[in-house]
Amino acid sequence: MPNVLPPPTDPNLIIVELEQPTPIFLSLVLPTFNEADNIAAMIGVLTELLEPDWSGRYELIVVDDDSPDLTWKIATDLTAQYPSLKVLRRTTERGLSTAVIRGWQVAQGEILGVIDADLQHPPEILLQLLGEMAQGVDLAVASRHVDGGGVSEWSIIRRFLSRGAQMLGLLILPEVISRLSDPMSGFFMVKRRAIAARKLSPVGYKILIEVTARGQIRWLAEVGYVFRERRSGESKVTWRQYVEYVQHLWRLRLSRSSRFIRFCLVGLSGVVVDMALLFVLSDPTMLGWRLTRSKILASELAILNNFFWNDVWTFRDISQRQTGFKQRFKRLIKFNLICLAGLILNVLLLNLFFNVFHLNRYVANLLAIAIVTAWNFWFNLKLSWRVTEVN
Repeated sequence: MPNVLPPPTDPNLIIVELEQPTPIFLSLVLPTFNEADNIAAMIGVLTELLEPDWSGRYELIVVDDDSPDLTWKIATDLTAQYPSLKVLRRTTERGLSTAVIRGWQVAQGEILGVIDADLQHPPEILLQLLGEMAQGVDLAVASRHVDGGGVSEWSIIRRFLSRGAQMLGLLILPEVISRLSDPMSGFFMVKRRAIAARKLSPVGYKILIEVTARGQIRWLAEVGYVFRERRSGESKVTWRQYVEYVQHLWRLRLSRSSRFIRFCLVGLSGVVVDMALLFVLSDPTMLGWRLTRSKILASELAILNNFFWNDVWTFRDISQRQTGFKQRFKRLIKFNLICLAGLILNVLLLNLFFNVFHLNRYVANLLAIAIVTAWNFWFNLKLSWRVTEVN
């Protein structure tokens, strides 16, 4: 019986963590639309490359958007010849990025990959990417812009648009795009656990930026490749893809900014706690304690306040995947340590503004808090609320 996969029933684009170990190491998705002239050659080349060292440990998943040229049927007929080949035919969805995620949803591999089916991505680079993944990287990307990379016969206009898209990405989403020499690459591999339980919302033609922005990508490697011209068929790159690329960048930017805004609002509640206690403890008309001691006590209670609201609101999507007292306690300890480091910086700045620049103690405290907020957000995002265990 042909290896024809039923489409995933979950409407959300979420990759699940495998409950048990699987013999499949690599699941490579080939999103297709009108690739009837290329699909057989592509499957043959990939199988020839992978069989010697990875036989039985990989699967090739063709995800076709109901191509009028019957790409899905040709691929289905090939499953009798290639046992590792599976085919998913979509009739109600369209789009390369969502096709990739749908393929990953039905995949069984520890490593999830994608490659174009038009032979423009040189298949032999696949083994180099696999080598990087075997070394333990979270994301291995085939890039046109590192040593060994390039493009074959691109026009000046197309080269300009490609580089211009990268520069625009650096302006809109620098913390993500700066990690990638080729953010428009459609040829890469990622660890399943790096994107498991993450809701992916790609827009348009490319998905690498979405994976890098929303995934837990700590270690990234790049391998150079030369982008080839098509042997047959028509290119699907149009002006629309560049527009969708910009839309995608802005969506990610707003998504990241909204979390920072929530973090800042929680921080404001902490400011109220901090300022009120600082007044009670240090003001000469109240307890009149020394400024440094008062600041430390006020800040610790503000830290506890901030942790609670960040855990149930700012980083709720992450904390819900690590429930239970043990996980929450770990987050609290890391949050406290990071904020205590920020507190040291805060105290130094407070004394600098108050004792050296002779600002009002409350103005000095407010300035110190504002500076340290960025510190706390960045390190807590990277350390306190990150998925290390999934229940």
